[in-house]
Amino acid sequence: MRHILLAALMIATAAPALGQALPPPVPVPGDGPEDAKLKRLFYDSDERDLALDPISAIFRGDMRYADQFGEYLTDARTAQNKRNVEADLAALKAIDRAKLTHVDQIAYDVFRNQAEINLRGFAPNILAVTRLLPMNHFGGFQTFYPDFASGKGGAPFKTVADYRNNLKRNAGYAALYDRAIALMREGMAKGVVQPKLVVTNMIAQFDALIDQGVEGSVFYAPVTMFPDTVPAADRPALTAAYGAQVRDVIIPAHRKMRDFLKTEYLPKARDTVGLSALPGGAALYDYDIEASTTLPLKADAVHRLGLSEVARITREMEAQKAAVGFKGTLAQFFDYLRTDTRFQPKSAAELRAGYEAIGKRIDQRIATQFSLIPKSPLEIRPVPDFRAKTDAGGSYQQGTPDGSRPGIFYYNTYDLPTRYTWGMETLYLHEAVPGHHFQISLAQENAALPAFMRFGGNTAYVEGWALYAETLWKPLGMETDPYQRMGGLSDEMLRAMRLVVDTGIHAKGWTRDQAIAYMLANSPMGRTDATAEVERYIAIPGQALAYKIGQLTILKLKAEAQAKQGAKFDPRAFHAEVLDTGSLPMPVLEKKLRDWMVK
Repeated sequence: MRHILLAALMIATAAPALGQALPPPVPVPGDGPEDAKLKRLFYDSDERDLALDPISAIFRGDMRYADQFGEYLTDARTAQNKRNVEADLAALKAIDRAKLTHVDQIAYDVFRNQAEINLRGFAPNILAVTRLLPMNHFGGFQTFYPDFASGKGGAPFKTVADYRNNLKRNAGYAALYDRAIALMREGMAKGVVQPKLVVTNMIAQFDALIDQGVEGSVFYAPVTMFPDTVPAADRPALTAAYGAQVRDVIIPAHRKMRDFLKTEYLPKARDTVGLSALPGGAALYDYDIEASTTLPLKADAVHRLGLSEVARITREMEAQKAAVGFKGTLAQFFDYLRTDTRFQPKSAAELRAGYEAIGKRIDQRIATQFSLIPKSPLEIRPVPDFRAKTDAGGSYQQGTPDGSRPGIFYYNTYDLPTRYTWGMETLYLHEAVPGHHFQISLAQENAALPAFMRFGGNTAYVEGWALYAETLWKPLGMETDPYQRMGGLSDEMLRAMRLVVDTGIHAKGWTRDQAIAYMLANSPMGRTDATAEVERYIAIPGQALAYKIGQLTILKLKAEAQAKQGAKFDPRAFHAEVLDTGSLPMPVLEKKLRDWMVK
């Protein structure tokens, strides 16, 4: 019955065209007064938040604030965000949940869960740390904004106005670094600073951007690829403006930030890598765990779960080693997988062709597992060179709801010999189909959902789904030889090791080298990947825990559904139930699926 209602809602509420706001909510069959109040709350909250976050709005295809960069990294913006969350919760409490439709009850629960966790992030003891660590090598503006503004990223470049708006945003981006420096200087005075390795990685990122020069800069790139919709008469002036901005604004801002990091901040940065070494760091890590997993878990319990999963996956790896007839130890088998040239792509073109072939094979069988298929197209692209060294082996960037900008699966060609072919199938399952591309696109395309469920989400669900998608290798015809299966187990082992290593670093005093050694000892990962992974956990504590927690939750619910429904169990119906209401916190997902199982 819920699927029929959702379909009716999608017909009643058309998706907005690119550049437009979402329309105000309108009553649909079955709505009562409380449903109307709830939807209006969602709409008003979203409208208010978009005005504060122009970059996110553009990623969604909403161009109303496209001439603005946003007042990121300001105390005024932080205070306003806190007031907004408090107002949302107060308004939510005035709505009678019992009088809502079933779908709106789910939306109510999601909104409340997310708002309550977000509000805890504004606690004084949490802000005392997070406010003074405004950037790192994995989550700073320098990691995504250059690509966003490059002409090939999230920002559109179809009109003269698009080009001019980008110039305005770029100016705001350059100004951001003065605010970042001020906050980091305050952190230096209070002993709240980043680890030296994080700072060194950021310095390298800014060096790479500076070394592009003017005409080689990603910020100059839009004027090298004018579309036909930009009149020829306007192009010389735009080209001159972009060149001047890169030369006189962007590069000086990058150089100032780089010099500050190198000469002032690095000498004051810390040798330790875990949050527990910072004043207030232990409390922040507890919050990070809940914010990422949506569950009030403690570091010790997560660490023990990780050790258990590592042991289980190790046994499965031993079975695959035996299947290929390898006579040495598992550690020697790992070395073989890392070093034998048969597993090393010969060129970036070969890597791309391999991913394209994998995609075609999966597409032939996807309907056996899914009744919901996104309309949004998918493109396969290499990671841009400027961020490749510190980027993951693969990643996904969402498209727009109307399909005008496709979803993008990025594969990394940095240190090409370590992009092992045995890991390609599982990486595609996770990042592309049926992983991130399916989940994120289906949510965006579902105009029946409130915007915070269409475009928001939590890491446990988003990454838990993508890791769960890897477990569908068999019905989708993947990992048919033991080496590819080892790739799948290696990726699952990575997520299990994260439970051990992330908690080890931030709660148990592990060092960077200790964490890298653990990952190399328990998987066939290359040192380049293991190093990037560990330095990622150091930069964004807790985030990596969500993958395995989310996957295990979905697998647990699937096993319960299979036990209850027996021969009637249909994976297509199960997957639709997991996916058709956007990203859900784990407690909300569990309740929704258990209600569905008994219908």
